[in-house]
Amino acid sequence: MPALPRRALIAVTSASANLFPDENDSSKGEITGVFIGEALHPYNVLTAAGFEVDIASEKGVYTADWLSLQPGFLSDEERKQYDDKTSDFRKKLDAGLEAESLDGNNYGIFFASAGHAALIDYPHATALKAIASKVWENGGIVSSVCHGPAIFPGIIDSKTGKSIIEGKKITGFTREGEETMKLMPALESWGEPLIDTWAERLGATYLRDDDIWGDYNITDGRIVTGQNPQSAMSTAKAVVEAFEKL
Repeated sequence: MPALPRRALIAVTSASANLFPDENDSSKGEITGVFIGEALHPYNVLTAAGFEVDIASEKGVYTADWLSLQPGFLSDEERKQYDDKTSDFRKKLDAGLEAESLDGNNYGIFFASAGHAALIDYPHATALKAIASKVWENGGIVSSVCHGPAIFPGIIDSKTGKSIIEGKKITGFTREGEETMKLMPALESWGEPLIDTWAERLGATYLRDDDIWGDYNITDGRIVTGQNPQSAMSTAKAVVEAFEKL
């Protein structure tokens, strides 16, 4: 088998939605979209490990998740990196690459970043899934963090005809976390499954840390998943480690 490209694609959601309601007016609130740290942390880890990194979405657009830009989710340096529109990360994020324009054969790693909005478009993101499927078929790493496992439906192992996560252990954002954040009514209105439900439907075993905000990731063969935003960096490091063992 030829060597896999030392190149990674970080997927970002094209979707956005009003999610974090105003306590005084439920018709108002803040926007969910791309959870910036879930893309920025993997970007920095992967580039530091010598990977070329592209960032793409299904439709070539993104909206920054309001919560992801609140204090505590990015370090001061990371916030400067995001705010600087001339930084390599920001230029690639803003470039608006559409997944349909990309060839999955060019990548050895597929990493699905998220944000709650990923629950809306990832299950239907056929072009992103095609890239992930090609990476898998070529023997590469397919990975996700937080709500990123919503990308897995429809990514099929051509050898088995089954989901690439069937029989695998995965993690992702917890139902308890959604309940703690009081987001369940809004999420249920979207009509899309949560991560633990997707795992069950696709034949995977869903695992989680006791701490819903704890840094937790799982590597099961060529599938690497992380639980929440706090896990994005460690998950990316686990991805690099798994790739180096291929």
